[in-house]
Amino acid sequence: MSNLEARVISALVMGIAVLGATLLGGWLFAIVSTAIAMLVWAEWVDVVCPNGDDRIRLLGFFFLALVFLGVLIAPNAAMPFIWAGATLAFAATSLILVGGLWSVAGFLYSGGALVALIMLRESGGSASGLVAVLFLFATVWSTDIGAYFAGRHFGGPKIATAISPNKTWSGGIGGLLSAIVAAILVFALAGLKSFLLAGILAAVLSVVSQVGDFFESWVKRRAGVKDSSHIIPGHGGVMDRVDGLVFAAIALWIMAIAVSGFARPSAAFFAAT
Repeated sequence: MSNLEARVISALVMGIAVLGATLLGGWLFAIVSTAIAMLVWAEWVDVVCPNGDDRIRLLGFFFLALVFLGVLIAPNAAMPFIWAGATLAFAATSLILVGGLWSVAGFLYSGGALVALIMLRESGGSASGLVAVLFLFATVWSTDIGAYFAGRHFGGPKIATAISPNKTWSGGIGGLLSAIVAAILVFALAGLKSFLLAGILAAVLSVVSQVGDFFESWVKRRAGVKDSSHIIPGHGGVMDRVDGLVFAAIALWIMAIAVSGFARPSAAFFAAT
């Protein structure tokens, strides 16, 4: 099996599983999001702190589990504060255990994605929450696909060879254009008519997603590894697969909060259109 075939099959399996959980929402989506966050945290520790204290790893799992419990029992508006409290508690304990700032960054990275995904899906009502997350997935996944095929087809100048030697400007532009098309399609299917807003938002998220991809590449290059793990055939690790999604989810959550507040951020998708 070629690397491309492995990538396609793995992407389809993961996509179906994640989309199924997204459509159902509720506790199932929370479990899937938490599982992703915990796998990202585990890979971060393996890559960035391979010789670190094992208690740091367990501490991260513990506080991510607390955030998950908060999702199940706390009001929506309290979730940002629960995450902030868990992060501060983790940071304080981690530094006492000589975990260092890199472990704190890893908890911010994994925990931020967890809270952003769950709050976008669950806090604006079933319709707006579903649209928000599907919009997010469509823009990020289309960015990845468009960048991969445009980069392979057109090639050309590299963006930042010191960080990620294979990424080209043609790939970046192809990913951005693909994200805009996918975002407009999601808006059309959802009955939202502000296609200009969809295009602008998709362009922003596509750029943010690609920045997230470069960030993870920089982290791995700094650690001297190619993949965060080998759990996903053709893709490497979970962190390799969701690097752009982490940044884009947090960015979309922050923008939605600016429009609709902490309690119902995904309502922004209908309030602003």
